[in-house]
Amino acid sequence: MFIPFIVAGDPHPSVTVELALALQNAGASILELGVPYSDPLADGPIIQRAAQRALKHDMTLKKAIELVPLMRKRGVQIPIIIFTYYNPVLQLGEEYFFALAQKNNVDGVLIPDLPFEESGHIRQLSAQSGLSFISLVAPTSKKRIEKIASQAQGFLYCVSSLGVTGIRDKLPNELYEFLEEVKTHSSVPVVVGFGISRSEQVQALKEHCDGIVIGSALVQKIEQLADCLLQEKTRKDALIQFQQYAQSLVEPLKRE
Repeated sequence: MFIPFIVAGDPHPSVTVELALALQNAGASILELGVPYSDPLADGPIIQRAAQRALKHDMTLKKAIELVPLMRKRGVQIPIIIFTYYNPVLQLGEEYFFALAQKNNVDGVLIPDLPFEESGHIRQLSAQSGLSFISLVAPTSKKRIEKIASQAQGFLYCVSSLGVTGIRDKLPNELYEFLEEVKTHSSVPVVVGFGISRSEQVQALKEHCDGIVIGSALVQKIEQLADCLLQEKTRKDALIQFQQYAQSLVEPLKRE
């Protein structure tokens, strides 16, 4: 299972819609649509720059959610998860956020800075709205793994390593043992993200999990193609390049 992450509004809201379709065509099973935030706790420099580009187009949590029906009209059929920090949800209003997400056919929500122990009310609102609330589990979770896994919906997101998102040359040796432990407790698919940026890493991980999340590598490719994506005459070729790049990263998932 391939789960890509992109930032809503990067490099432009209308291009985000086209990028979502390109990722579906590249074999994505689920899309994580990141909401740009001015104070990102878990995002490395690549995604921070993407957020700044998106914020220049006045992208907000509400506008990001409203991109979803535009993606549906364009032909995107895979589930779409809104990836947002808690403060924008609080500012918008928790009840209003879920009502808006439900109205715009969002499939799930992931809030990385909301601790599991403090997520009860949000989980309840999510369930009432018919959305999957995606849980995160990290190598530091230790004794909390079983508890978090017992409440997991949709899929369980395993953070591969500590620190912020970004491209990593090497994944931690203990990651594989961590994934196997999580799988013993989880009744939903176990996926892994943070730092996965090469097909060799996908190949190494694919037997240990049910899915791979790739964010920074794709966002960096968008940054490299931004000028071409913004110009109508070069956009089509840039989208093809982006789709082919995404396919190359997850090509091992297609091998038996």
